[in-house]
Amino acid sequence: MSTRKNSTKTRLAVTALACLAVAMLGANAAAEEKFHKLSAGQIRAKLTGMELTDNVHWRDLYQRNGTVMSASMGRKRTGKWRVEDDQLCIEFEKEPIPTCYDVWLSGKQVELRREGLLPLQGTLEPSSWRN
Repeated sequence: MSTRKNSTKTRLAVTALACLAVAMLGANAAAEEKFHKLSAGQIRAKLTGMELTDNVHWRDLYQRNGTVMSASMGRKRTGKWRVEDDQLCIEFEKEPIPTCYDVWLSGKQVELRREGLLPLQGTLEPSSWRN
């Protein structure tokens, strides 16, 4: 009889773990589905005056006047940002060719996407920029 109880407990534990795994996979899929592509007006509204950061390696401040200030791994740069054809375009000093991204948003999570590259992922926050 003791073996039967252990067998039942084992089946219940396996079933519970399987349910948990399915729930976690479903939650991750739902989180991915929440990302939506922003239009030109939405990009301006969300980024202007805000900071995009990975909270460890880099942060970019999108100022109202079209200036972008970037700090990445201790290196500071400035440049210009604009919205063109529903994309965020960034042009840093000494890099005359702008880089343009589709902007995808889910809550405060942002992905800057370009064809053929992995997305640049960050969090949108009020500015904490210090000179």
